[in-house]
Amino acid sequence: MLKNITLSAEEKLIRKAREKANRERTTLNENFRRWLKQYVNTKNVSTDYDNLMNTFSYASPGNSFTREEMNERYIA
Repeated sequence: MLKNITLSAEEKLIRKAREKANRERTTLNENFRRWLKQYVNTKNVSTDYDNLMNTFSYASPGNSFTREEMNERYIA
């Protein structure tokens, strides 16, 4: 069952969005429904980042480097 909601935005922005949706042969309502579905199904970005970093937990840089060592230029 669809339920109506009211949103507010600048008139100029709404006009441009409707024009773009029209060019894409869709509507603002359809785009909003897609966005809402994606928004609800998307995990927290920080959680995704933490999970990604945990997959690399086996890697360790070993030593700490001094500022001079990190900025050294090697000429091959």
